[in-house]
Amino acid sequence: MSGYEVARLDEIEEIDDGREPYRPVRHHLGITAFGITSWTGKKAGDRIINEHAEDQPGDSEELYVVVSGHARFDVGDDTVDAPEGTLVFVAVGPHRRTAYAEEDGTTVLAIGAPPGQAYEATGWELWMPLGRLYAAGDYEGVIEQGRELIEANPQYALPLYNLACCEALAGRKEDATQHLRAAIERWPRARELARTDSDLDSLRNDPAFEELVA
Repeated sequence: MSGYEVARLDEIEEIDDGREPYRPVRHHLGITAFGITSWTGKKAGDRIINEHAEDQPGDSEELYVVVSGHARFDVGDDTVDAPEGTLVFVAVGPHRRTAYAEEDGTTVLAIGAPPGQAYEATGWELWMPLGRLYAAGDYEGVIEQGRELIEANPQYALPLYNLACCEALAGRKEDATQHLRAAIERWPRARELARTDSDLDSLRNDPAFEELVA
């Protein structure tokens, strides 16, 4: 390896999870120090950034860069006009944020990492397309595709956690416990999530689960 990588956004495969199309820039380039994803509004009026807040332990501060087109950001109670070249920084906290395309083909880069601690890539970018099957209650479909995804990308822990959730929902308790254990070993935050995640309710009376989340 030469020590650097070069790519164009349009060379990175676009993923459509049923909400906003995005390109997994971080995963494509193998970046490990921060998250970076591009999001595109195909038509004026399309939402580009899903509404959310970064207000939990380990959440990220985020910088949004409008690289093409023209966007509008809603941050808390404020509206920000954001033509091409605009940077919008949102700190960790209760500020909910979202963005919309004001022009066709508006693209925003979202860059983020938790302040004061090491960034840990979880692989959410690759798992998101399976959200459609999950929302439809097709847990067996998620399990089938999720296992293939994990086999191809074993470096990520979040897919293991999500697979465990779907296995629990599908009644595959032994598999769910096994994958939950693997997720917690590699990503301690999974233990915190598991304590209150309703997807794992079928495991709650199992001594093995109680030991994992203790």
